[in-house]
Amino acid sequence: KVLDMALYSLTRTLEPYPVRRLHADEIQDACRLMWKAFLQFEAPEYSQEGIAHFRASLEDQERIRKLTFYGAFDGDKLVGTLCMRAPQHIGGFFVDPAYHRRGIGRRLFEAMRCDYARQVFTVHSSPFGVEVYRHLGFVPTDKEQTVDGLRFTPMQYSAKADEEKVNGQQQE
Repeated sequence: KVLDMALYSLTRTLEPYPVRRLHADEIQDACRLMWKAFLQFEAPEYSQEGIAHFRASLEDQERIRKLTFYGAFDGDKLVGTLCMRAPQHIGGFFVDPAYHRRGIGRRLFEAMRCDYARQVFTVHSSPFGVEVYRHLGFVPTDKEQTVDGLRFTPMQYSAKADEEKVNGQQQE
């Protein structure tokens, strides 16, 4: 028992919901998670054209191969995903609905940021995601738009702008 307890304490992770890059064989799980969350939170705001376009994007293997996927885990279960396309654009950022409000989105975002020297990122945020992105430090760069039935607000994150905002608040 003592040996088992010692080995467990050495191998267990202290970080809840550890985040890492996904392996190729985990990408389909990420796409299933994105589809599940999309149906619950995004699809009600979209036209049939937008829903079909989103679904087609998850099945476009050429597009998927060009993305870098990150995943957050609860044990062996994938509970959050964020994917990036070049140059530094977030192309999918979803957390399993049962795991919302646990800091998983922030963990995914912060882990992804570690892979980039230039700390400027863009996203086309869905209506549901705008406030989530604002909490991460993104600001809108244009008004809401609709393309191929998908509603989005272009947004950008800049670590420099985020630092200036924090410094400005501290001086007040």
